[in-house]
This record gives sequence, C-alpha cells and structure tokens, in this order.
Amino acid sequence: MKYQTTIETAGTDVPDWNMFVGGEWVSALDGTWADVVCPSRDNSVIARVPAGGPLDVDRAVAAARSAQPAWRALHFTVRQKALLDIADAIEAEAESFASLTAQDTGNALRTQARPEVNTLIALFRYFAGVAGEFKGTVLPAGDGQLQYTRQEPLGVVGAILPWNSPLMIAAMKLPAALVAGNTVVVKPAEDGPLTVLRLAEVAAPFLPAGVLNVVTGDGAIAGEAIVGHPGIDKVSFTGSSKVGKHVGEVAGARLAHASLELGGKSPCIVFPSAATEDRIAETAAGVLLGMRFTRQGQSCTAGSRLFVHRDVYEPFLAELAAQVGALKVGDPLAEETDMGTIINRKQYESVCAYVDEGKKQDGVRIVLDGGPTQPGEGGYYLSPTILADVSNDWRIAREEVFGPVLVVIPWDDVEEVIAMANDSHYGLAAFVWSQNLTEALDTAHRIESGWVQVNQGGGQMVGQSYGGYKESGIGREFSIEGAVAGFTQTKQINVRL
Repeated sequence: MKYQTTIETAGTDVPDWNMFVGGEWVSALDGTWADVVCPSRDNSVIARVPAGGPLDVDRAVAAARSAQPAWRALHFTVRQKALLDIADAIEAEAESFASLTAQDTGNALRTQARPEVNTLIALFRYFAGVAGEFKGTVLPAGDGQLQYTRQEPLGVVGAILPWNSPLMIAAMKLPAALVAGNTVVVKPAEDGPLTVLRLAEVAAPFLPAGVLNVVTGDGAIAGEAIVGHPGIDKVSFTGSSKVGKHVGEVAGARLAHASLELGGKSPCIVFPSAATEDRIAETAAGVLLGMRFTRQGQSCTAGSRLFVHRDVYEPFLAELAAQVGALKVGDPLAEETDMGTIINRKQYESVCAYVDEGKKQDGVRIVLDGGPTQPGEGGYYLSPTILADVSNDWRIAREEVFGPVLVVIPWDDVEEVIAMANDSHYGLAAFVWSQNLTEALDTAHRIESGWVQVNQGGGQMVGQSYGGYKESGIGREFSIEGAVAGFTQTKQINVRL
C-alpha cells in the first residue's frame, strides 16, 4: 500500500494507515483507531492509525517468532544485501521521508528532518557493512580440543521508539537487530508513528514476512504489552528515565534482555580559551548546535546546562543570545525555518511551566525571553529561552525540560565546574570547549557521561558507541560493539577430538 506523505496530498480526507504484522497491513483486532495530529498545523488530524493492544502484540510476536529461525539461518551476506537494498530504497524516497518527518514530528525540514533521514540511510549501510563481524572466536585449546564461541541472535526484539526523532532512533535499533539475525516488533510513539510505518512499507519488499513488524498504539497499552510479553527476548527502549525504570523493572522480572537510552541534562563547559575574540562566534555556534535548539531542544543529548567561565561570561552570553535570537521559528516544511514546533499540547504546556518557574527565581537574568509564537498556521511554537545566573540546584537546572530552554551558570575554578557538571542523576552527553588540549581532555575524562564532545556540538556519527551513565540508561547503540553486546548472546562450544 502506498501511503500519502504530505499534508497537501492528504487534503480533507484523513487517510487510514494500517500497521504491519506478518507481512500484511492490518487494522487493530478490536477495530479501534487513534488520530495522528500535526503539531505545526493547529493540531489538525492528518491520519488515523490502529490503536493496537495486547492481542495485536500477540499477533506480531507470533509472526516474528515464526520468521526468526529461517532469518537467523541465512548466510550473513543475505541479510547484508537486504539492509543495503533497504538503504537504497529509502534514499530514493528521501525527500518524501523528510517531508513526512516534518509534519509528523514538527521538526524543521532543512535543519532536522533531512539530516535524520540521512542518518537512517547511513546506519542501514553501516550495519550492512559490518554484518560479518557478528562472529565468535576459536580458543587455543591444544590438539585434543576444539573450543569456539558463536554470537547468536537473541530471538525477537521489541523496539519501543520515542517521538522526538523516530527515524533516527529506529536506525539505532532496527538494522543492528536485523543484521544479527533477530526479528523485530516495533512500537512507534503515538505522537509521530507515520514515518516508522512508511519505513516498514519501503523495507517490506526486501524482508521475509514476519521479520519486521510495526504495532501502533498507546505506550501504556501496546508498549506495556511488548515489555511484559514472554515471547519478546529483548526490549530496546528509548524514552524518559521514569518510563525507562519501569521498562527495566518489568523486563528484568522475567530476565529478558533490555537496553535503555533515557533522559539527560547535559553539561556544556566553556573555558576562556574557547571564547577569545577570534573564536567566540564559532564556539557560540557550537553551543547552539549542542543545545539542539533546531530540534526545539527536544533531545536527550541537549547541552541544556551551560557553564561559562566568569572571565568570558558576559561577552559570550551576548554572542550566544545574538545567534540564538536570529533563529527563525516557523513552518517545519518551509526551507527558511530553523526551528519547528513542540510535539503536542502536553509537552508545550510542560515547557512553558518550566520557563515560568525559572523566570521567577531570585537572581535569575533573562538573556533571551522566548515564549509562545504563532507564525501562520497555528500550532505549538515556542521561541528559545536563555536564563542566566542560574544556580545548579534549581529545578530548571536539574530536570529535563525537553524544550528550547538553556540555563547558564558562571564558574571560576575547574574543580568547581566539574563537580557541578557531575552533580546530576543524568549522564548521557557533555560538551567541553577549550583550545588547551590537556585542559579539554582532562575535563572530558572526568565528566560522568557516556558521550563527551570536545569543541563540537554536532550529532552522533555512525560507528561510535552511544549510551548513558547513571539514570541516562543501560547499554550502547550506534556501533558494532554495542550491537554485538546488545543483540547477540555468546554460546561456548567444546569438542573433544
């Protein structure tokens, strides 16, 4: 079935997008549907998807379990070719994927949606390229023994995706799980399911029935059914730390494998050498990027706690405010737009509440006063907010806002700033800005985060290990090391000769 991929082609007739189970496009067994709304178009309904429940998850798991023995038995080059063919097919439809992402999530076409599709393509190709590396070892056991290991697939993987970057998060999980010989049941977020259904549609011709299944529905119903299902061998979850703890508890109760990529409140540390006259603009641009302003701050890796050395504090704030203030907030489908919309009303109101509370703190300085804006069609638009002279113990400096809100904290001493950076229950990402290599690397090594960037604010690169410390998660993705650890298990075989 060929889905419509833009608001304009959908017109006034709201299309029904079925879910994909066992190689077929099906509705929910109980016949219920859920609306998909466009956050940038005044909450307009752009599609309906099945409101899947436990019976639909049962059906998808049965299909995945049935398909898994034959899929794992294939030579790795067959699975490799399937992933390469899928990557080529996505690339041929890249612009339609990007347009659909922009309307499905509110992420801007130029700054976010197209790069996300490019990451999806790159990760399918990367994991195809390392398909032969899911292999064991032979031990030197002497002439009378053959001792070797096999890296075998776990079986059926349940992948639960968030709404902020659904295609990129799918890219972290699906190609790695598939190339290792697992089959997959995917539950996209109820806010933003369309791109994942479109991915299943494009991938379907290259995969046997049941290898990839997509069940839509509410997280508390369909997602919960996946987490607790005895036929799911591993749960791979990306989302909030609160929900992630629950996922880990339920999966752990039945000793299922689990990986959890959770929240963050990432520190971003600016040393004086990175804010000299000839570098201040470049560093400010990197901080802007690291804060994920162009994703409306809706990123677990956002460098949302900015620590600036007092010697360069005021000039750096001025430069940063000028650059962030120049960002264009508008229609995600417009080429000139830098920032799109918050995903839904609940999140929009949550971010606004954090901003309102932060502005009322004693001693706070409002460097950039963002807030609601309505550029054209209506929708959940927020301009960036920068709050300075913040204390590291304020709620807005400790909790994940998940919106375009940056707090700025001055510092004088290296020991002080490292202590503040580590004074968090999160530990996903961090950013260090310094032209002194020893200073930069010493700081990076001492920060308690799973991913530290030095003098850059950009996103993940294929092949790197990605995951968090502390309440930011368990397990690693994006790399061959993470895929072997996360989607296979080791079998030791000893043979007497």
